[in-house]
Amino acid sequence: MAGQKNPDPQTTLDRLIKASLAAGADAADAIVVSGVSAGVSCRLGKLEDVERAESTDLGLRVFVGRRVGFVSSSDIADATLAELPARAVAMARLAPEDRFAGIAPRELLATSLPELDLDDRGEPSTDSLIDAARRIEGAALAVKGVTNSEGGSASFGRSDIALATSAGFNGRYAATSYGIGVSVLAGEGTGMERDDDHASARHHSDLEGAEAVGKRAGERAVARLNPRKVKSRSVPVVYDPRASSGLLGHFAGAISGAAIARGVSFLKDRMHQPVFARGISIIDDPHRLRGLRSKPFDGEGVRNRRWALIEDGMLKTWLLDSTSARQLGLVSTGHAARGTGSPPSPSTTNLYMAPGTVTREALLADIDEGFYVTELLGMGVNGVTGDYSRGAGGFWIEKGKIAYPVSEVTIAGNLKDMFLGLTPANDLVFRYGTNAPTVRIEGMTVAGA
Repeated sequence: MAGQKNPDPQTTLDRLIKASLAAGADAADAIVVSGVSAGVSCRLGKLEDVERAESTDLGLRVFVGRRVGFVSSSDIADATLAELPARAVAMARLAPEDRFAGIAPRELLATSLPELDLDDRGEPSTDSLIDAARRIEGAALAVKGVTNSEGGSASFGRSDIALATSAGFNGRYAATSYGIGVSVLAGEGTGMERDDDHASARHHSDLEGAEAVGKRAGERAVARLNPRKVKSRSVPVVYDPRASSGLLGHFAGAISGAAIARGVSFLKDRMHQPVFARGISIIDDPHRLRGLRSKPFDGEGVRNRRWALIEDGMLKTWLLDSTSARQLGLVSTGHAARGTGSPPSPSTTNLYMAPGTVTREALLADIDEGFYVTELLGMGVNGVTGDYSRGAGGFWIEKGKIAYPVSEVTIAGNLKDMFLGLTPANDLVFRYGTNAPTVRIEGMTVAGA
C-alpha cells in the first residue's frame, strides 16, 4: 500500500476497503478522524497551562460472514496500514458469529451531503486564547462577593472525519469548535460556595462574549451563599435549563435501540403511546446549521434527518443503528455514532425539547412551596424501572418567587411519572448539544434534613 506521505483520507479508506475484501472479508467499513486542539487556562490572571495536540486515528471493521473483526491505529504510515486488513480478517475468522452483524445496506446510505456550515476555517492564536481566558475570569472576579477562582479557560478544536464502506459510501466533513469557561468561589472560610459557566460554538463569531459568561458565573456563585436545609416533603420541582437537559439524556437512553433490544428500558413497551404530556415535542436534528452535534451522515454512512422523537407527547421512534435495527426487525434511523476504537452504537445529535407556551415566571407563579434545581449530583437513575434519585442544589421557591439557596437535598420520583407530569417554559436557548427550556414537574419528593 505504498503511497504519498500524507494521502487524502478518503483515498486511504478506499484502499483499506479494497485490501480488506482482497484479504477475504465479505464487507468492510473504515473511519479516519484527524484533529487539532488547543487550550489555555489562567488562574487569578496568571497563565497556568498551554496545550496543543494534533492526532490522526483510524478504525477498520471487517465482516467474514456474520463474524466481525475490528482494529484501530494511530499510526497511518503505509507499512502499518498495509498490515491492518489481514489482521482484521484473521480476527473476524476467530470471532463468534453475530447474526445481527453487518454494514449498513446500500439503499440506506447517504447519496448527497447537506452543507451544515460547521467549519469556520480559522484557528485562533495562543495569545487570543490567553486573552479570552483572562477576560472571562476577570469578569467573574469583578462580581461583588466573589473571593477566589478555580480558573478561566479557552479552547479551540478542529476535526476532520472521513468514512467509507464497501457498500459504496465515501464521505467526509470537518467541524470547528470554540469554548470558554470559568469556575469561581464566593464567600469566606467554611461558608464558601462555587459555581461556573461556559459557552461553546462552531464558529468564533457565534461564541458568547467572555465578559457576559464570566459575570454570570460570578453572580451564580454569590447567589448560592448561605444555603439552608429544608425538611423532606412532596412539592413541585422546577428544573433550570442547566439541569433540565439531563432529563432528555435519560429519555434518550431509554429509547436507544440497544436498550430496547435487550429489554432493559422502562419505555420498552411504550411505542406510539403517551410518554410526555400532550403538546410536548422532542426533536433530534443532525442538520441544524452550525449545531454543536450536527453531522451530514451517521457513523455508518446512513443518511440522517430531523426526527420528532416525541410528538404531542407520543413516542414516535427508537434511536437505531444497523445492528439494533436488525435485532428489532426494523430499519436504521441514521443514529449510529462511532469512534475509531469501537463499533457503532445509537446516539442522538442536536437533541432538544421544543419550548412551551408559558414563561418561566408563570411556571413559578402558583407554587406556594417548591424547589428550583440548578445543579444535579450523582447518577441514581435505574434505566430498567425509571426510578430516579439525584442529589441536587438550587433554590427554594416560596409564594411563586425564588426565596433562598438550598443545598444537600435529594430529589426523587419515577421518570415515567415525571415525563407525564412535565410542563416546559418558553425559554429554550441552544447552548449545548442537548437543550431543554425550564421545566416544571409536579409532586416530586424532596428529601432534606
